[in-house]
Amino acid sequence: MTSQGTLEGKVALVTGGSRGIGAATALRLAREGADVALTYVSAQDAAEDVVRAVEALGRRAVALRADAADAQEADGAVERTAKALGGLDVLVNNAGVGVLGPVETLSVADVDRVLAVNVRGVYLTCRAAAVRMGPGGRIVTIGTCMTQRVPGPGGTLYAMSKAALTGLTKALARELGPRGITANLVHPGPIDTDMNPADGPYAAGQAAMTALGRFGTADEVASTVAHLAGAAYVTGAEFAVDGGHAA
Repeated sequence: MTSQGTLEGKVALVTGGSRGIGAATALRLAREGADVALTYVSAQDAAEDVVRAVEALGRRAVALRADAADAQEADGAVERTAKALGGLDVLVNNAGVGVLGPVETLSVADVDRVLAVNVRGVYLTCRAAAVRMGPGGRIVTIGTCMTQRVPGPGGTLYAMSKAALTGLTKALARELGPRGITANLVHPGPIDTDMNPADGPYAAGQAAMTALGRFGTADEVASTVAHLAGAAYVTGAEFAVDGGHAA
């Protein structure tokens, strides 16, 4: 969807970039020419592996420990990126957590944690990015197919938290559009990652819910993110990379 060099000279921040979709996105943006900062919470070794892979592509990279649930760390990740790499052009809000279960079993602590990471952390990072970005800035946020279709019970908290990102994205598109900054949302379906492997115990049922009958790959999501990072006339939009989960 993009060609090598589309993001030449750009600086990108990928939150939650140590594994899965975040790691694939960091590498894809680097292949397109961007220098990349990525955040992690506990997987320092994995984050450093991604940094080395980005550097092997001839780009600069830095791993930053930042917990999206911590307001100061979420807000500060943008400034730390700009200080390390000289600015910020692309923000990918990928960090997220999911707590699933019957609505009556979810605790207040569960609610606070999920909303802190999936909503407040994204908002604060976007707010900091809006201060830093100039014309051509790109904000891409990772949602979920569960905002389009919730196929079964147990997803109330996670779906609610991710649905909030639709309102945020559309409002950012309107507010930042006059400055030449875009904001878009990508909704992955079942994606083969460590957290949700394609050979896991619930994989067959998830795959059967898609039109294509299979899990997607992190690279397939990253391809769409990279396209949006280079697109000038797409904003306020939602993109399903879900194999037809919502069809």
